[in-house]
Amino acid sequence: MKATLKNPSTDIVLGFHALSDPIRFQVLELLRSQELCVCELCEHLGIPQSKISFHLKTLKEAGLVRSRQEGRWIYYSLNLAQFIALEEYLASYRRFSTILPARNCSEPT
Repeated sequence: MKATLKNPSTDIVLGFHALSDPIRFQVLELLRSQELCVCELCEHLGIPQSKISFHLKTLKEAGLVRSRQEGRWIYYSLNLAQFIALEEYLASYRRFSTILPARNCSEPT
């Protein structure tokens, strides 16, 4: 029986790509407890604003963070709905896939 491959949506792919960078991961960790502006993220991480802005753009495009403007400042916070979508995608492997024993690559198949 041939297994069918499910193509993840663009949002899922972008989400996992965004999670693959250590700086973006640190930004998300900081946003867990409160919304922050770019200058606060720079201060916490010791990274220039241009670099933080680049990573925030990637996180926004992946739907992992959202922004709101207050005066001249833009505040960033987590978009929990996208984290739930990523979690549900991963859970589908746990719920619907048969767990197969590990194969020894040196053994003939």
